[in-house]
Amino acid sequence: MIHPAAPFTPRLGEPQNDPDFQGEHPDLNDQQVAAVTHRGTPLLIVAGAGTGKTRTLVARVSSLLEDGVDPGRILLLTFTRRAAGEMVQRVMAATDRDADRIWAGTFHAVANRILRMYGSAAGLADGFTVLDHADAVDLLAMIRLEAGFGERGRRFPRPETIASIYSRMVNAQARLSKVLEVDYPWCAPHLDDLRLIFSGYTERKRQTQVLDYDDLLLFWRALTLSPVGEALRCMFDHVLIDEYQDTNAIQADIVSRMTGRGVELCAVGDDAQAIYGFRAATVDNMYEFPQRFAGTTVLTLEQNYRSTAPILQVANGLLAQHRPASSEASRSELSPEGNPSGFSKELWSTRSTGPMPSLITCSDEGQQSSFVAARILEARERGVDLREQAVLFRAGHHADGLELELTRRDIPYIKFGGLKYLEAAHVKDLLAMLRVVENPDDQMAWQRVLRSIDGVGPATMRRLLDELRVQKQGSDALARFLDGIGTFPVASGHQVDVLRSAMADCVVGDRTTAEQIDRLRGFCQLVFPNRYDNSAARLDDLGQLAVTARSYPSRSRFLTELTLDPPERTGDRAGKPHLDDDWLTLSTIHSAKGSEWRNVYLIHAADGNIPSDMALSEPSGLDEELRLAYVAATRAKDELLVSFPLRYHINRFGRDDRHNLAQLSRFFSPIQDLFEQTLDVEGHTELEAENLTTIGVADDVDLLLNELWQ
Repeated sequence: MIHPAAPFTPRLGEPQNDPDFQGEHPDLNDQQVAAVTHRGTPLLIVAGAGTGKTRTLVARVSSLLEDGVDPGRILLLTFTRRAAGEMVQRVMAATDRDADRIWAGTFHAVANRILRMYGSAAGLADGFTVLDHADAVDLLAMIRLEAGFGERGRRFPRPETIASIYSRMVNAQARLSKVLEVDYPWCAPHLDDLRLIFSGYTERKRQTQVLDYDDLLLFWRALTLSPVGEALRCMFDHVLIDEYQDTNAIQADIVSRMTGRGVELCAVGDDAQAIYGFRAATVDNMYEFPQRFAGTTVLTLEQNYRSTAPILQVANGLLAQHRPASSEASRSELSPEGNPSGFSKELWSTRSTGPMPSLITCSDEGQQSSFVAARILEARERGVDLREQAVLFRAGHHADGLELELTRRDIPYIKFGGLKYLEAAHVKDLLAMLRVVENPDDQMAWQRVLRSIDGVGPATMRRLLDELRVQKQGSDALARFLDGIGTFPVASGHQVDVLRSAMADCVVGDRTTAEQIDRLRGFCQLVFPNRYDNSAARLDDLGQLAVTARSYPSRSRFLTELTLDPPERTGDRAGKPHLDDDWLTLSTIHSAKGSEWRNVYLIHAADGNIPSDMALSEPSGLDEELRLAYVAATRAKDELLVSFPLRYHINRFGRDDRHNLAQLSRFFSPIQDLFEQTLDVEGHTELEAENLTTIGVADDVDLLLNELWQ
């Protein structure tokens, strides 16, 4: 049986790799110093929530630069563009080296950059464009329609479902039959048809010189095995990866193949915060790191700088449930089946005092919303601004009732999980025009551009695509369009002239990308009033898009990076913050990862919600749900409130309309003694904890029996 390297935790007073480093960086603790100064072998940093992983990673990069490492030979992989940018800025502030030359970005952004350099070796044209998720769904929908799969007299998977199946299959590197069996069993009868759709999807992408998100990673990995693979491995001396627990199978392969002889590897992650299994991320990559990279040193960060000790007791209580009850061995050891059970950690803090977390039992959702809103206002009166408070939940609809209560009480809020910037139709309209200029073979972009012209319906669009020869690779459809080819409706003549003129200006001359956007906005001003409500606000969004484009050196770079890591949202917001610029945050737990607030309210902490009953179809689902609870609890700095209603409403798919009786989440039941408990039920106040479990039990039994015979 193979054992990974044992976690190394330096004791206070023990000498570090660099005895002078601690004095130069008094803001780092001993464990962080060991992580920063370690050299010579692969390093895995197990960083518990709030333990300063970003500070440690920034200090390590700064240390490498101070050691004389060429910044252009450092690869820093993150999961958001913002994280990469913030790290580079902090490194620049800490050292006078050329930190802006570091290769920092998301896996997808770095893949795009490498493919722009070596894409010809993979058969890619210089001007390839990247489909965002919505465009990929549209392309699959087109192929589904052309093949007639939606017209066979029986239900067939929707395009969104087909796209999810495809992405799951690719990112998990699992066979289609297995993905259908485990994750989409209702789609299993369509196995052969889905194979035809995916084959057509791949063929169409190659014909039109477009890649989707998954292609970027697949092509990068394929290049590492091609004749240019050695050149790729020679590009970097140091590879660092943030949030390693969120990598998928392809990303782990890429890391392995980019770190050959002489390349030092450092990965940072927290297995207890691995919550993206639905995206095919696998925490096994972190567990298997010591076996995959020989000689690995594992360092654990446990000192938490965020939360009070009472909150950390809850976090540790949740973590303890993730450990095998019968094992006294470290969780970094392998089980008999060969699968690691996790990395042992116990968070602690010098912030030893603070209020006990609260566990609130409410009679129903309305009572819960009222109670939480009242607590939010009470905290505000005590000096905790709304922006320092957040309400978290497992699913977006869990906040529906609370949103009404917040509106009634005039509490402004922003809800994360709403419309993403690139999902806004008007933004996609303009980007489609730029994509046509960049890649005239991009069929999906052409369709969107043509649909924006008045009088162009499905039949006219198909005819125009034929006239422009869009589906014929290398036909230069844009040149044909600018030459006047294409029979458009007479009523749209002025719009077409304006569009041709604007796109011609984007093709010739030396206009910047921002200037090209401003030029295309003239066409948008013509068509938006007939296409969209509030067209003035939408045009303002495009103005902001032009401002963003000024920081990019090329149209290609702008299009690709914006697609891979778009701004969070358009100017539209859920809730309207007041002029005092203070508002409450509502967020799903997934969206809250990486954030922190003084006060956190976790609502709907009932079995069926946390853990979600939809996530328990496979054994690993329950583990991931527990990690979600841990992530939620560790967002709180000063105060944590967990609430659940005894009755909650269910209206799935618009037909299963009923109320359900609930019980406290199985994750919080074993650690109730770590909370100050309150029962906020009509007719009952402040009951003792031992009385809580007797309420609703008979009703629960009757409900269960009733459902059995329905």
